[in-house]
Amino acid sequence: MPRPPSYGRVSYQFGPGPLTPAVKALLIANGVAFLAQLVSSALTIWGGLTPAAVLESLWLWQPFTYMFLHAGLTHLVFNMLALWMFGVELEQLWGTRAFARFYLLCGLGAAATTILASLLPFDFASMLYVTPTVGASGAIYGLLAAFGMTFANRPIYMYFLFPVPARIFVLITGAITLFLSITSSGGTMAHLAHLGGLLTGWLLLMRGRGGLTAELKYRYTKWRLQRARRKFDVHQGGRGGWNVH
Repeated sequence: MPRPPSYGRVSYQFGPGPLTPAVKALLIANGVAFLAQLVSSALTIWGGLTPAAVLESLWLWQPFTYMFLHAGLTHLVFNMLALWMFGVELEQLWGTRAFARFYLLCGLGAAATTILASLLPFDFASMLYVTPTVGASGAIYGLLAAFGMTFANRPIYMYFLFPVPARIFVLITGAITLFLSITSSGGTMAHLAHLGGLLTGWLLLMRGRGGLTAELKYRYTKWRLQRARRKFDVHQGGRGGWNVH
């Protein structure tokens, strides 16, 4: 006889689900790199992103390697947690190859932002020019931008306290990062990398949707349609049709 269903069992799922191939590989790579940093602190100098080393000594690997190094255990844990939370669903949606390419491009965009900022005629730029920058945060912020654009209405708990739609979360995060990059003295380098990754992710998604011009045309057309509906008192019907009163 078939076994009756067990109604007493309750299953729970935390987070986006099991690890996907690229996310798993990135978690392992970052973990191994962190252990290597503990063995040899010189790895941070060799692999961290120092604009002076890239531009003058042609250490061209640094824009790639810096995103696998971290400044401490807390830095690593929070970045990897965010990678898992935002990366798994994006990889499931895009596929492993497209996801890995997007991640690396966002990290490179953050590196390019850091290098360009180090050449600006401001006081912080001279320090940025000779100081190593490490961390996957630039690439993670690119994933955050993609998540907000792809799952716009998905609730995310802001500071683990109250839910906001993903698109609003990204806008708030971007605004805070921009503000901190302008006003903060000690953390300007990190915030600029975050902002660079966020903008790179946004631009890549916009390019995939036909570019900024196509997006603006879409928004303008949508605004005109909504305006026309209000003008002629048009309301959407219950079955997806339109009722005119």
